[in-house]
Amino acid sequence: MKQNKRKTQGGFTLAELMVVIVIIGLLVTVVAPNVFQRLGTARSSKVKADIRALDEAVTMYIMQNQGRLPEGLEELVEEDINGNTYIKQTSVPKDPWGFEYRFETLGGSKYRIWTDGADNAPGGEGEDRDYDSEMLKAE
Repeated sequence: MKQNKRKTQGGFTLAELMVVIVIIGLLVTVVAPNVFQRLGTARSSKVKADIRALDEAVTMYIMQNQGRLPEGLEELVEEDINGNTYIKQTSVPKDPWGFEYRFETLGGSKYRIWTDGADNAPGGEGEDRDYDSEMLKAE
């Protein structure tokens, strides 16, 4: 007596695939906002740390150069007449969005270091928020 053996093929049913897709969709809707929020928080923390470090470097520059302000942040990475540099990096760091930090003198010994955020334009909220050294000193 000959038996017909049916060959079964392995695989997933349509219902199983749909369940997996629904689970992945739910995970993405729960996890993605948290990931993006943490990215924004990390960028904000980096901006604050960078501006504080640049502010300290400018303060050291002023102390070493008889109260004279640098003309720009680039002077902090170049050797001064005493052979000092005020930032250990070879160039001024950029903000987390790839833009250069800005520097301006405000008269006397006052100055401001800032970035305009992700949109690189004044004003804004969230990722587009502006950060500056005066604001950070007040925190």
